[in-house]
Amino acid sequence: MSEKINVDFSSAYRLLHPMHTVLVSCVGKVGKPNVLPLAWAMPTSMNPPMAAVSISPNRYSHTLIEETKEFVINIPTVEIVKQTLECGKVSGRSHDKFRETGLTPLPARKVKAPIIKECIAHIECMLHSQFKTGDHTIFVGEVVEAYADKGVFTDKYDISKARMLFHLGGNVFATLDPKVYKP
Repeated sequence: MSEKINVDFSSAYRLLHPMHTVLVSCVGKVGKPNVLPLAWAMPTSMNPPMAAVSISPNRYSHTLIEETKEFVINIPTVEIVKQTLECGKVSGRSHDKFRETGLTPLPARKVKAPIIKECIAHIECMLHSQFKTGDHTIFVGEVVEAYADKGVFTDKYDISKARMLFHLGGNVFATLDPKVYKP
């Protein structure tokens, strides 16, 4: 067995990485859409279907989700890694991230928040609950609609076609090797 080294508590969360990267889109009461990249997203229930995202109260998207009680979890791929990273470098309070990155907002099927055309899958959520966990808020959304690009998802992703992003930390991302292991 290898020697174990201590990891600083400020970096301990990265021991859980790589994490699936998503783009959360939302819109406020005034109708201005925003998009936030994050790796802290997860399913929380199958019946009813629910998903959660963890967002700092300092983020503009936090305010928008509190205002409208809805959000969309969009699944980006390596083809838009640059735009994904750029969305995290500026605040939607003073920037139009869709215009500045070239990402395309499209109407969602059931919520006011837009989906992102360049993403391969979308999970539309209505806010079910929220709670503070230290310096972040976990927003739990009830899934009201879910859909993906034809050919990349059936009951699971075809990772040879859907080259999703996984956040390693900082500005570094990875994709999955298309080799599938079945022990």
